[in-house]
Amino acid sequence: MAKARAQYVCSECGGVSPKWAGQCPACSAWNTLTETVAADRTASRNRFAPLAPTAGVQLLGAVSAEEMSRMPTGVDEFDRVLGGGLVEGSVVLIGGDPGIGKSTLLLQSLAHLSAAHPVLYVSGEESAGQVALRARRLGVDADRLPLLAEIALERIVAAIEQHRPAVVVVDSIQTLYSEQLQSAPGSVAQVRECAAQLTRMSKQLGVAVVMIGHVTKEGTLAGPRVLEHMVDTVLYFEGDTHSSFRLVRAFKNRFGAVNELGVFAMTDRGLRGVSNPSALFLSQHREQVPGACVLVTQEGSRPLLVEIQALVDDAHAPNPKRLGVGLEQNRLAMLLAVLHRHAGVALYDQDVFLNAVGGVRIGEPASDLAVLLAVVSSLRGKPLPRGLAVFGEVGLAGEIRPAPRGQERLREAAKLGFSRVLIPQANAPKRPIEGLEAVAVERIDQALSVAWDT
Repeated sequence: MAKARAQYVCSECGGVSPKWAGQCPACSAWNTLTETVAADRTASRNRFAPLAPTAGVQLLGAVSAEEMSRMPTGVDEFDRVLGGGLVEGSVVLIGGDPGIGKSTLLLQSLAHLSAAHPVLYVSGEESAGQVALRARRLGVDADRLPLLAEIALERIVAAIEQHRPAVVVVDSIQTLYSEQLQSAPGSVAQVRECAAQLTRMSKQLGVAVVMIGHVTKEGTLAGPRVLEHMVDTVLYFEGDTHSSFRLVRAFKNRFGAVNELGVFAMTDRGLRGVSNPSALFLSQHREQVPGACVLVTQEGSRPLLVEIQALVDDAHAPNPKRLGVGLEQNRLAMLLAVLHRHAGVALYDQDVFLNAVGGVRIGEPASDLAVLLAVVSSLRGKPLPRGLAVFGEVGLAGEIRPAPRGQERLREAAKLGFSRVLIPQANAPKRPIEGLEAVAVERIDQALSVAWDT
């Protein structure tokens, strides 16, 4: 029997190299080549099929575009991240750290969907008995929930073609293997091939497929990067496993908005949606403390109020530290330079530490004004007035730039009882909001002078 031929596949671009190298010859990424066994060409020559029947060349305007119906999962926060529910023929990839709640969330959702749609739960990591124990612990109705404990891709595809479910959950894609390939389950070639076959089957049969993916120690999805390009939706679980709160964020969604955020609380009966997530990201101080500023941020279509905390202390080393948890560290250094140049506040001999309460990650530039006010409050040892919230982007010239969806942010602040909001001039409301004073500023020095005015 011929000896199996080894080859090296890049986990970033999927390029193949006959020998190992520190840098991928296709995409120039470093340390991404992984050894695998070459596929048998004679066994895999005709295994590819088109995603849809060939219709020839046609005008795009002549193609009928119908609004796709959605299947609600029964978990409101999960539906929010998906854009309203699962779409027929869509492929969803959800990743997260071990034990964070991926299987729990999908088992709860699939049990609710089984009441109105045919479904199938494919378990490649746990036995049927283990899944049944979890379902009993969660208290879900599993009487109409079919289960298949299998890791062979061909048998899974055969079961799906036989039962024709509307929704299939695969837990997880790294445990599957195809008999067409000789490499082990979890290898780059196996993950790419299994995901491609499931995606092709999903489009042909109109089955919604939800795949659970493992993550690396860096927090990215394990396997080839092309995996994220093949699927329709990419979701990430965030949060500390030692905390009871979980965040689900959409990084790619062909059927909804990206950067949507779902907030969950882990209970003994599974994951439950949090109706008022802003309460999780606001510290409950009896009295106002220096270094705390409330930011009105926007996560997808949802406005959130998050407390930004800053600690400024004398540096005990030649190079002062700039550390941000939940905020971009490079942007912090730039904002401190703007603060020095345009407001006269020098921090070259101070350590600056930032934290977003609740473990949420803030990526939008509209958090700049809240960061600077928190830093100045900690430096002066003077707390900001109670009931004050802010948002706005700070430019290199010291100007306060507008933030998108300013009216929604103002309404959310008023709903949660805030009486005063510091905003960019361009976001000034045309009509006053009841119970809320909107203070518009144009420059950072002006914002610092009016922030403590009551």
